[in-house]
Amino acid sequence: MEIIIQTLVDGIVLGGVMSLAAAGFSLIFGVMNVVNLAHGAMVIIGAYLGYISLSFLKIDPLLAIPTVMALMFFLGYGIQRTIIHWAVKRATLVASLLVTFGLALVLRNLMDLIFSPDVRSVSPSYAFQHFGIGFLSIDVVRVVGLAASLCMLIFLSILLNKTHFGRQIRATAQQPLAAEVCGINVSHVYGLTFGLGAAFAGAAGIIVGIVMPFAPHSEGLWTLNAFVVVVLGGVGSPGGAMLGGLLLGLIKTFTAHFIGPAFTNAMMFLILVLMLILRPQGLLGNVFGESR
Repeated sequence: MEIIIQTLVDGIVLGGVMSLAAAGFSLIFGVMNVVNLAHGAMVIIGAYLGYISLSFLKIDPLLAIPTVMALMFFLGYGIQRTIIHWAVKRATLVASLLVTFGLALVLRNLMDLIFSPDVRSVSPSYAFQHFGIGFLSIDVVRVVGLAASLCMLIFLSILLNKTHFGRQIRATAQQPLAAEVCGINVSHVYGLTFGLGAAFAGAAGIIVGIVMPFAPHSEGLWTLNAFVVVVLGGVGSPGGAMLGGLLLGLIKTFTAHFIGPAFTNAMMFLILVLMLILRPQGLLGNVFGESR
């Protein structure tokens, strides 16, 4: 029983981090109907920016989250308004899949050139501290990562549901033509949405760097994790990202503990296939799908 409870806690903590890492992917997919295969690369860029913040600037990576989000927002906005916008305008949304895949390869190779392929980690002063609750042993850094993820997801939920900008995003996602007739600059909203997704990817990257090791080649794994989280929880909803992330975290930890670490990806793909067969819209459905 103790092992089961400890595994459950570990899965919840890991799931919280995965939820934040998938939130930006879910938002872009839900609003723009674009599968951003460069999402994992943006997460790893955020991790490297956190590494630079701690190693060279001597700033706690969590305090650097607002700055990193701002940098990633402008990067994402620029990518959408140029490369992705041109691809979708001249071809189809399928072209955006190829473009983002190519972009992921470019970003990965740039990170290899700048930072080397070596595995790194972000280790603040509290990185190796832990505390106990009864028989449970919990790492402080994982709890901090979970708390930061929850705060960021709550902020995203408020932004989407309680602000004028959020209403523009939801209107554009549901009926782009009607939104444009009402005076909304749809292209600009798409750029802002992609920038927002990149910003949350950067924030997630900092937390990922604190919680676990990373390297440029890790980007493919985080893109895959984000896709599975969206399939499990549903598209476009911070709540769906949270639910999907928690489920994926539990699947990974229970599989690693009771079956074997080598089978985590196999179990993840099995759950993914079953979900696509039984409930392809995800547990919470597509929050932007009613009018499409």
